[in-house]
Amino acid sequence: MAIGLIIIGDEILSGKRTDQHFPKVVSMLKARGLHLNWAEYVGDEPERIVALLKRTFASGDIVFCFGGIGATPDDHTRQAAADALGLPLVLHPQGKLNIEQRITEMGLEAGVPADLNSPENLHRLKMAEFVQGADLIPNPYNKIAGFAVREHYFVPGFPVMSWPMIEWVLDTHYAHLFNQVAHAEHALLVYETAESLLTPLMVRLEAQYPLIKVFSLPSVGDAVTRRHIELGVKGEPAQAAAAYTEMCAELDSMHAEYVKI
Repeated sequence: MAIGLIIIGDEILSGKRTDQHFPKVVSMLKARGLHLNWAEYVGDEPERIVALLKRTFASGDIVFCFGGIGATPDDHTRQAAADALGLPLVLHPQGKLNIEQRITEMGLEAGVPADLNSPENLHRLKMAEFVQGADLIPNPYNKIAGFAVREHYFVPGFPVMSWPMIEWVLDTHYAHLFNQVAHAEHALLVYETAESLLTPLMVRLEAQYPLIKVFSLPSVGDAVTRRHIELGVKGEPAQAAAAYTEMCAELDSMHAEYVKI
């Protein structure tokens, strides 16, 4: 199953906030022997969010979606998920109890008894309105749950809440996928060599070893490092090791200057 990431919010696209979710999700997955297949960013536009979710629901992928599940006017994700599936939003009973428990706790902390029927607190219950049939994702930070439906996992945009929630999803629902595919990666830096001269080697190695991918990351260099290309192979361990050995031998025959990393 492919794994995807959706990050929602105008603040990310405008540059007011820097996205932290992408590198964190990559790290979470890598620690479990998994990898991210795709990622998309979208602003707080209901039509775009609905169109994106219609496509990803149809894909069958595992999808982690950050942002837009609060109760303010710019939080459209819950309704967009419902619209994408053609299902209604309904008040989740346990989600409602969780929010009421949090409201009560906040009142006790402030020394003021909470009125669960006040307009403000009734409005907070919107955060427990999820797509019909959705399951809860527990939120250890403040008890206000995210929701899961059809291999899609919707969590808040706040890292302190969302990251533990995503880890819970992975460890609870996908532990059977952990470390199922053996993977190895080998790389080196080739100095002062044109990428076009290395391309035939890369093509040949991928054709000879179908379970690996060859990658190249050119750099123009800076005050510290000369112009170079990070060249490497990744994939099935035995084929990756063999391809890397051949890569080094070919570079030696070309009299290329390189250093293993």
